[in-house]
Amino acid sequence: MACNSSGCESGCYDREKDNGSKISVEDVVAGGGNQESVCVKCKCNEPMTFGDGGSEDGKFCAECFRNNVFGKFRLAVTSHAMITPSDNVLVAFSGGSSSRVALQFVHELQIKALKNYEASRDRSLPVFGVGVAFVDETAAFPALSTEMVDAIEWIRSTVSSLSPPAKDVYVVPVESVFGSDSLEARDRLVKLLDSVPDDTGKEDLLLHLKMLSLQKVASENGYNRLVVGSCTSRIASHVLSATVKGRGYSLSADIQHVDARWKVPIVLPLRDCVRLEITRLCHLDGLKTVELACRSQCGINDLVSSFVALLQEENPSRECTIVRTAAKLTPFYFNKIPETDDSNVPMATQRRLKRFNLKYDGSMTTEAFCPICNGPLNRSDSSDLDTFEEGQEADVLYAACCSSCRFQILPEDGSSLEQFSSFLPDHMISQVKHQKVDSQAHLREKIKDCLLLDDEEVV
Repeated sequence: MACNSSGCESGCYDREKDNGSKISVEDVVAGGGNQESVCVKCKCNEPMTFGDGGSEDGKFCAECFRNNVFGKFRLAVTSHAMITPSDNVLVAFSGGSSSRVALQFVHELQIKALKNYEASRDRSLPVFGVGVAFVDETAAFPALSTEMVDAIEWIRSTVSSLSPPAKDVYVVPVESVFGSDSLEARDRLVKLLDSVPDDTGKEDLLLHLKMLSLQKVASENGYNRLVVGSCTSRIASHVLSATVKGRGYSLSADIQHVDARWKVPIVLPLRDCVRLEITRLCHLDGLKTVELACRSQCGINDLVSSFVALLQEENPSRECTIVRTAAKLTPFYFNKIPETDDSNVPMATQRRLKRFNLKYDGSMTTEAFCPICNGPLNRSDSSDLDTFEEGQEADVLYAACCSSCRFQILPEDGSSLEQFSSFLPDHMISQVKHQKVDSQAHLREKIKDCLLLDDEEVV
């Protein structure tokens, strides 16, 4: 991209017009009078004006702007081995601008892969599969039932227009993580959310349940990647909100391009794109979106998002600065796509993983995760698990959670905590029990030199 500097001696503006005359810096920069306005990258097309007050409004033509955004997406995909030919990718689609652009770009990658497959002689690299999943939150927001039905119909129509190749659409009720009985599952979801007094805690808990729903549908239908359309703006807000909530230890795990702590690894190909770019691209390509008001307007998350938006208005690079600063935190061992030696995976795909997959030196390790938010825990945070006996499930749950979930989600008194734990999905309960067993095994490993064997006698 051009440097946009009058003192540059690289000749990036020393291009000729169609009539043979030189294009000067004054001709390139959009100004008043009779000066010619051209794209600062290609130097030939007329720049686009979106009228949204952005810093780069009126600098790039439509083609260069789109290539720039798609280039960030493609660089993230290739640099972190997010999508390989043998993968089966599930796109989490909410109907918003970020998930809409993520779906469009994944579709374009799939079309290109299909063309390459048909043009190759040996056809050694297959075409990766794509599915689309939408989480239905009607059980949590009954007032939006009509809007939710309309949104589902629109999503099915939108996905059907992106073929060939054909893409399966999965509408997943958020209460599906509680069991197959829809009535009982919906009742447990409502009671669970009602037992959380804090608005921010209730919003975060619902977000965790949505992720469990996406993981459930992905694993049940054979997908090995989950594409989430989180952009720079969303991640910048998460950085500040997680800091406020006391989740500093697990923050680095949430903001990387890849998160493989889940059964189906999560990838963020739009991590380097800001919301303004994505909104402009939707306007440019005519990509329709739908926004559902499923978010609390009085919690920490909304307050932080408004604060970051205000900072972005004052300084257009503020969101990128926040994310770049947070990215200096040491990532965890699971913040990369796991390499595989599966014989069913083509050799070309295995070579691609080894070539592009990042190697983190000195990455952080953890053996315990919060059963509520699945955030990594420091060993000292879960050391109290060893002190509880059978029948103390509520106390074990409290000790197994991170400090943020204890403060914002879990009830304070013991009786309410026991009732809260009875409403949790079975997956979270089993994770608590598994974590307690691992904690006891870790304690036994630490004191094994002080233990007597069965055939030894006390002296």
